[in-house]
Amino acid sequence: MSNPQHLQYSKEHEWLTVPEDGVSTVGITSHAADALGDVVYVQLPDVGQAVTAGEPCGELESTKSVSDLYSPASGEVTEVNQAVVDDPALVNSGPFEDGWLFKVRLDGDPEGLLSADEYTAFIGG
Repeated sequence: MSNPQHLQYSKEHEWLTVPEDGVSTVGITSHAADALGDVVYVQLPDVGQAVTAGEPCGELESTKSVSDLYSPASGEVTEVNQAVVDDPALVNSGPFEDGWLFKVRLDGDPEGLLSADEYTAFIGG
């Protein structure tokens, strides 16, 4: 699966949408979902929680391991994807669509993120 051009990417394998009214959507990349294997549990930050770019804000548990979820940007969580909490397999089946994780109201412009082409090169694609 290719990395959508309209997203920005972190070196921790999360993606971030261009903000709409100051709010961006966050998820993990297909590369990360493939590396994790079958995701069986998702712990997301709480609505209203402050998250910091590059810091852990949740966990993804798969049949292989437990991995921290890092926020690609700083801000306040405005929404979590309850569908992913109820059915963690959505992270694997649609990491860029139904498998999004949470929305964040940004504190300023995110820094240090990669374009789709830069991320593809980073993961050796």
